[in-house]
Amino acid sequence: MKSDLFSTDNMAQQAVAPGMTLQNAKSIKYAINGEMLARQGSMIAYRGNLQFERKGQGIGGMLKRAVTGEGLALMAVTGQGEAWFAQEAANCFIVDVEPGDALTINGRNVLCFDSTLSYEIKTVKGSGIAGGGLFNSVFTGHGKLGLICEGNPIVIPVSPQAPVYVDTDAVVGWTAHLSTSLHRSQSIGSMIRGGSGEAVQLMLQGEGFVIVRPSEATPQKAQQH
Repeated sequence: MKSDLFSTDNMAQQAVAPGMTLQNAKSIKYAINGEMLARQGSMIAYRGNLQFERKGQGIGGMLKRAVTGEGLALMAVTGQGEAWFAQEAANCFIVDVEPGDALTINGRNVLCFDSTLSYEIKTVKGSGIAGGGLFNSVFTGHGKLGLICEGNPIVIPVSPQAPVYVDTDAVVGWTAHLSTSLHRSQSIGSMIRGGSGEAVQLMLQGEGFVIVRPSEATPQKAQQH
């Protein structure tokens, strides 16, 4: 049987080392020897002796998820084998988190990560209830973190001289030591007269970077997580 479908670009190869790699732009391959964590429902294929189990977030984490609709429903994958993860054909990226790093990520953008990383749901400081009750996932430790984004993300440097303002429905994540607050950019009158309607943004200040997606989350997708 002959076809471009069977080219080496599409063919899954045997893993040469344990851990996370990009299978292609839309999926992540993980060679498992022990345990890793992934968002529930993101496994698209696997081979080997693997077990999948729902992972609890603790009472506090589940409470925040129930109240806000944010958070991250996880599963633990254990054993020996290979698994592939993807989410609605979103683009995939791998971040190497090193000791001392702290990265805050919107739960809807997390695909999978090493069990050596610590994960905690935290309130986005300064967002309050007016910001939709913003809760993000903060990752620390040492390991790889697989992210998804609809389209190619934009990484914007943040400096003390140049704070960055982002739409809360478009933000993917940022370096966790940045300070956050709500910024109002339009009056009610301007919105009534046909303004853009984006009256509130998240302002990030300090030294670091912020990751944004090239579109806002639709209400349906935002509610799914």
